[in-house]
Amino acid sequence: MRTRRGLYPYMLLQQNIHLKPFNTFGIDEVAEYFATISDLDDLQDVADLPYKLQVLGGGSNILLTAPVQGVVAHNALKGHSVLREDAHNVWLQVQAGEVWHDLVLYATGMGWGGIENLALIPGTVGAAPIQNIGAYGAEVREVLEEVTFYHLQDKTFVTYGNADCRFGYRDSVFKHELRGRAFITSVVLRLSKQPVFNTSYGAIEQELAAMDVQTPTVQAIAQAVMNIRSSKLPDPRVTGNAGSFFKNPTVPRAQYEALLPAYPSMPHFVVSDSMVKIPAAWLIEQCGWKGHRRGDAGVHTRQALVLVNYGGAKGREVWELSGEIVASVAGKFGIELEREVQVW
Repeated sequence: MRTRRGLYPYMLLQQNIHLKPFNTFGIDEVAEYFATISDLDDLQDVADLPYKLQVLGGGSNILLTAPVQGVVAHNALKGHSVLREDAHNVWLQVQAGEVWHDLVLYATGMGWGGIENLALIPGTVGAAPIQNIGAYGAEVREVLEEVTFYHLQDKTFVTYGNADCRFGYRDSVFKHELRGRAFITSVVLRLSKQPVFNTSYGAIEQELAAMDVQTPTVQAIAQAVMNIRSSKLPDPRVTGNAGSFFKNPTVPRAQYEALLPAYPSMPHFVVSDSMVKIPAAWLIEQCGWKGHRRGDAGVHTRQALVLVNYGGAKGREVWELSGEIVASVAGKFGIELEREVQVW
C-alpha cells in the first residue's frame, strides 16, 4: 500500500540534468527534471506530479534534438525471478530496468534458449517489447509471454499478453495507442531448456565455423553474434550512435521486380508472395552515403544503416542528415525509409 504523501514526490526530482551520459548517441541536452525510478512507489509518486513525463531506459534508441521539458523518468527497476518451469521451458520474469545484454548472458549461461541471437543489442529489457527488438532471424515477440506496465493516465497497472502487444516489424502497440502512456515495469519470457537453434541468418554459421564450434550451444551462438556485431557496428562508448537508424523497407514484389533491370544485384528477403524486404543499408550505400561525414554527424564507414556522432554533433544535425538520406533514397529508388529511432 502506498503511504507516501505530501511533498515526497518532489524530493525524487533533480533539476537541469545533462542527459549526455543517458543516451548512446552522446547528445548533450538538458532535462528540466529527472527522476530515477527504482521501485513502484517511486513510479506512482512521479506519475502523480503535474508535469509531462518521458520514460528513459538505456537511451539506446533515442535522438535528443532539444532540451526536454517536464520529467525524464529513468527506469531503474531491477531483478529477475523464475515464475515456473517444466521439463521443456522456464518462465522468467524480468524487471524492465535490467540491461538486455546482461539478461542474454544470464539466460545463455543457464543454458536456456530463445534470446541468444539477440546478444549485444543495447538498451534495457523494458525497451525490448516497445521496439520488438530483433536480429539474426529472431525477434523478442517469439519468446515474450507478458508485459506489465503502469498506465500513466489511468494510474493503474496493466498486464498484456503477447497478442495484446500487436507486435510487428520493430513495432508494437506501445508505439501507437500507448505511446507516452505506458511505463513498462516487467516482462515474462518463456525460454527453452531444449532450444532449437537458428543459425541460418546472416553470418552465424560462418562465424561458428571460424570459432571451430562443432556442436552449437546457446552460449556459442550468443558469442558468434557478439563477434559479428562487434566487427560491424561501432561501440557507442567510443562513437555515439543508436544502432540501426532506419528500418529495412518492405515493398510490393512488383516494385522490387521493376527495379531489378537497373539494379540486378539488389539483395532482398521474401516476406510473402506479394511483399519483399530490401536492406536499407544497401539502398543508403547505393546513394553514396556510406562513410559520409558532415562536421561531427555522419554515416558509419562500415555500416550505412548506422548514423553516428563523432563527438560534438547536435541532435538536430543528425536528424537533418537522416532527412537528406530519406529524400535521397526516395529519389533514386522510389522507396521511403522509415526511422527506427525515437526523436525527443
